[in-house]
Amino acid sequence: MKDPSNPICRTISTLLSRIGDKWTVLVVGTLGEGPRRFNELRREIPSVSQRMLTLTLRNLERDGLVSRTVTPSIPPRVDYELTELGQSLQRPIQGLTDWAIGNVERIHAAQAEFDAAHDAPDQRAEAA
Repeated sequence: MKDPSNPICRTISTLLSRIGDKWTVLVVGTLGEGPRRFNELRREIPSVSQRMLTLTLRNLERDGLVSRTVTPSIPPRVDYELTELGQSLQRPIQGLTDWAIGNVERIHAAQAEFDAAHDAPDQRAEAA
């Protein structure tokens, strides 16, 4: 599984890249609370652009993690919700979130120690 040319390795790498994307994490977390319309997602994730939300939802739908339901009306109503597969992703994402929250102080301390030992990144940029 360590051969990057292996199709299974490429698939896993692509999937992990998508799942690890900040927008995916936020969309899955929000949809974990229940179905949402596009504009509801935009309001609940205010930092996401319309384009990025559209791309994220399309990729999640393609991967079978999100379903898109169009209700014929004027204007058409489009709802997004997690599929069973998408719901199963919530637990690992929550585990990573819990880990990050539990270790954020240690990570910040390690970053500060590294920066102090190797000059702060801003100082290196100014010197170059």
